[in-house]
Amino acid sequence: MSAAFQVVEPGLLTTIQDLGRLGAIAGGVPPGGPMDRFAHRAANLLVGNPVSDATLECTITGPTLISEIECTVAVTGSGLVPVIDGAERPAWTALELSPGRRLSFATRGRRGRAYLAVSGGFEGDRWLGSRSTYLLAARGGMQGRALKSGDVLEASARRTPPLERRRALEAVPDYSTRTLAVMAGPHARRLDGRSKESLFGEAFTVSVDSNRMGARLDGPALIAKGEDVLTFGLVAGAVQLPRSGQPILLLADHQTAGGYPVIATVVSAAMPLAGQLVPGDEVRFELVTAARARAMRQAMNEALASLSAP
Repeated sequence: MSAAFQVVEPGLLTTIQDLGRLGAIAGGVPPGGPMDRFAHRAANLLVGNPVSDATLECTITGPTLISEIECTVAVTGSGLVPVIDGAERPAWTALELSPGRRLSFATRGRRGRAYLAVSGGFEGDRWLGSRSTYLLAARGGMQGRALKSGDVLEASARRTPPLERRRALEAVPDYSTRTLAVMAGPHARRLDGRSKESLFGEAFTVSVDSNRMGARLDGPALIAKGEDVLTFGLVAGAVQLPRSGQPILLLADHQTAGGYPVIATVVSAAMPLAGQLVPGDEVRFELVTAARARAMRQAMNEALASLSAP
């Protein structure tokens, strides 16, 4: 383990994230981890890391870093491209850095979240087996908080570098789409006819009152008939409907149980798009079959497999 980067500017919200703490859900601890798990995995594969290694999740704007070591880096996700010593370099590509190089980010395309992986993986505080930053409990990552100027980022010993210069352009999701594929939730039948038409026919806007726990959606008011439901387990991608009639899309740091009706669930292959949502974005929902959801997941898995193939 050694110092890998000096943080000159931290960016709007930059945190250390690995695949999270799924084993702690039974204890009421959110799984956490990257909002866009596909981009996180892809970044690690591009630099020759296991997908479980920690990356930096950069929200809307990226940090400015000074490299302390020779290393391979890759930037994936949406909205940011790497800039090395003032020159833009391609995203979704393995890039080499030497000591003293300045790594910053330029905004391109749809704003959202980008992931920076470094060969060997970022180090960070572990909590319940994960380095993922959980801001609400101030645990994991960099002392449980977002990066700030003056921080020193550490990385594990450099592993075998990736074969040749890996690029992942064929695997990049279509981040321009604003439609999320969903399946009916366990309480979908509670929706009246007009609400069901609105859910799948009208657009919603991500509220400013949104964060890593969930995206509050402003739009047509939906009505779920029936009595309150008993508290039950929740997953990322669940679309809850509180009494206000405005849905909440649960994301990486979601609560593990709740009592609001769940009217839909975003399929796993569409969660990378959900994880890129930021306030002001417009989003729609498309009802798909289980067969379609499985086919989408298979395509996503094949895209990741292509990055680890020799």
